[in-house]
Amino acid sequence: MTQRPVVAHAVLVHGAGAGGWEWTIWRGVLAAHGVEALALDLAAHDAVAATTFDDYRAQVAAALAALPRPRVLAGASLGGLLAAACADATDALVLVNPMPPAPWAGQLPRRDWPDVVPWGRDARLDGTRRALGDADDASALRALRGWREESGAVLRAAQDGIEVERPGCPVWFAAGGADNDVPVGATRAWASAWEAPLHELPGAGHVEPLLGRRAAGVADAAARWLVATLSPR
Repeated sequence: MTQRPVVAHAVLVHGAGAGGWEWTIWRGVLAAHGVEALALDLAAHDAVAATTFDDYRAQVAAALAALPRPRVLAGASLGGLLAAACADATDALVLVNPMPPAPWAGQLPRRDWPDVVPWGRDARLDGTRRALGDADDASALRALRGWREESGAVLRAAQDGIEVERPGCPVWFAAGGADNDVPVGATRAWASAWEAPLHELPGAGHVEPLLGRRAAGVADAAARWLVATLSPR
């Protein structure tokens, strides 16, 4: 069998309280299109509350710098904001239900984040199923085992609004139309300001584009865009 040539290398950045496991479906689809992807596991400090947005941003930048070009950054939720903050060193950017930077961060629901958000400790199967929408049982169980505690300082900084400059590289957005964590209107406004395409999933929640039954289709749309954008003319 002829091996598909490598089109690009990618770093995939997960959302708050999660891990690289969120990207399992996407990694398989991207590989089928010639995009080799590393699903990063962000590392908090031993004292989780001491972890900052810049700690995570440095990890994303280091992982990206280790890849050959062309290279791609893809991020979901908090990972989307981290990816956007490191976009000056990438050749293409894929953002999935991303937490928006300033000024669109003002559209996020206001939450009083504690110093340590106990998602891992408090995880329950019924709550995980609700969060994942139409994901299958295997995905729900994997998520239940994968949730971890998160730094409230990171989430408070993101909620207050991180300043991010529009990158020079192409950008592609995906958003769930029923996302209660990142309103689709904020993503629409951000994508419009950056003159970037937006792939919307009507009725989808926050994590369904990664773990739901339509996740492979979203990943395929992103992969086709990457191949068309990065392949030599």
